[in-house]
Amino acid sequence: MKNVYFLLIAINCLCFWNSTYAQPQKPVSLAERLGYPAGTKLLIIHSDDLAVAHSENMASFKAMSEGSVRSASVMVPCPWLPEVAAYAKSHPNHDLGLHLTLTSEWLPYKWGPVASQNEVKSLVDSAGYFYDNCAALAMAAKPEEVEKELRAQIEQAKKLGIHPTHLDSHMGCLFQNPVLFSTYLKLGREYGVPAMISRDFLGELGPSFTSVVTEQDVVVDHIYTAAPEDYTKGMNQYYLNTFKNLEAGVSVLLIHTAANDAEMDGMTTGNIACPAWCAAWRQVDFDFFTSDLCRKSLADQQIKLITWREVGKLLKSTPKK
Repeated sequence: MKNVYFLLIAINCLCFWNSTYAQPQKPVSLAERLGYPAGTKLLIIHSDDLAVAHSENMASFKAMSEGSVRSASVMVPCPWLPEVAAYAKSHPNHDLGLHLTLTSEWLPYKWGPVASQNEVKSLVDSAGYFYDNCAALAMAAKPEEVEKELRAQIEQAKKLGIHPTHLDSHMGCLFQNPVLFSTYLKLGREYGVPAMISRDFLGELGPSFTSVVTEQDVVVDHIYTAAPEDYTKGMNQYYLNTFKNLEAGVSVLLIHTAANDAEMDGMTTGNIACPAWCAAWRQVDFDFFTSDLCRKSLADQQIKLITWREVGKLLKSTPKK
């Protein structure tokens, strides 16, 4: 009888072990880590390119205060940075990240590094400006000079009172190769803010990129942004379709808000990409994301707007190793 008794105990223990430890645990989603049910649609509407122009600043500030935009990112090398710094000081709970910038793509409007040019010679062309495309940058740039320049941009922003809530990459140049990508993640970890990356984007980049991502990094589920063909077909329809088809999880929608005025027209004239990301495009973005149509669509699709500041709190609670 004793043998039967001990056998039953052993079986019960084994069943408990299998049910508790042996079964694979479903990973906790980012939405759940943020305190939301797993099926919630969370979206960061994020305006790029602050500091590139006065028009860009004014439209973005208004889209954040009166529209559906909740976050923005700042180009530290650009001349309208002091205006953004003044905004940041008067809005201490701002959700401003840094649009880490290593290119200067507009003609005839150009800018160069924040660090001394003598210290980052590989990042500039013969005229002392950043290259106008990511491929040229990646071919010429020395990794240590990239890090020096990006660090200078972050420190300059902080010096002016802009305390970044996240980092992202202007034109995606820091995704050109794994070395640049590693530098990008390294700075996010060091400064304690998310460096924007997504599961779908990492899937496209491949193992050499995914292998450098660690548990210290925050990976959102999806990143969306309109392409030139979307502008041709109609931006409002693109955004409405994006909202309609948004999946559960944490997504980011990248936009550009400015007025179609003389300043923006002068800044973007001469760029071969126009009308892509040029003055008229940015006006359309501003109009949509300050509209009742946008607000209604978000409500109809039960989309919850969040910020990078909210996401960044996860890093504050994650012990560093």
